[in-house]
Amino acid sequence: MRRALLIAGPTASGKSAVALRLAERFGATIVNADSMQVYADLRILTARPTAIEEAQAPHRLFGEVDGAINYSVGHWSRRAREILAETVERPVIIVGGTGLYFRALTEGLSAMPAVSASVRDATRARAEDRPAADLHAELAEIDPDTAARLRPSDRQRTLRALEVIAATGRPLASFLGAREKPALEPGQWRGLFLAPERRTLYQRIHARFDAMIALGALDEVAALAKRRLDTALPVMRAHGVPHIIAHLEGRLALTDAAELTKLNTRHYAKRQFTWARHQLAGFEWVAPEQAVEAGRRSLRA
Repeated sequence: MRRALLIAGPTASGKSAVALRLAERFGATIVNADSMQVYADLRILTARPTAIEEAQAPHRLFGEVDGAINYSVGHWSRRAREILAETVERPVIIVGGTGLYFRALTEGLSAMPAVSASVRDATRARAEDRPAADLHAELAEIDPDTAARLRPSDRQRTLRALEVIAATGRPLASFLGAREKPALEPGQWRGLFLAPERRTLYQRIHARFDAMIALGALDEVAALAKRRLDTALPVMRAHGVPHIIAHLEGRLALTDAAELTKLNTRHYAKRQFTWARHQLAGFEWVAPEQAVEAGRRSLRA
């Protein structure tokens, strides 16, 4: 039976530090489950482990994807399955803040249709310069069930739903019934959700962003901006990227960019709590300072 420990939690809750301590103790491989830390372009701004930390234990799926790729939960799930198959001789610690990745592993993904590059490009060309709310309104007319599940500001997922309709003639919601077999069956994994006190978490969010700026996040985003990637790509919507670009272009003061990023990150942390409460069944909620001991118990079981 596989010894797999899943560590989830809101951003800035200390998940990576817990995972590293446990990996060193048990000789485990750490697998990334954060949708932004997969990208090579943003080590600082996504709080990816440093090169020194990565040298302390095997790390997989960190910084392995180019920012020009629209990396989906399906891509991640396939890579995670491959890594699990390659590491049967050692414990695996899967850590990150993207709850949908954990559900994909433990419940399986819906059987989604393939969308050709030509259809994807045509859909995105048609959507260029159109506000996300307009695209969402279009989706609501032809696939109201899917639109009801998405925020009007969620441009990426709205485009995905429109692409599926363009490719298949069927609404995305019609594909959500059948699921693949999960990579981790019940009994093969244990899950922890790190739940810090909110005031402490928000202080950590603020301090971490200030540290990111000091470590060179502005230069990192400037290099990304020079690539002139599609603004709908996930990497271009990472927390801080739009506001820092606005600052670099002279449209926003750095102090304002920082405050907006911190505000958005706090809101994101709230959504992570809510999502986990309703969607991450089987995860034990623990305070961050108790997480290492809880992880030790789980990996010894």
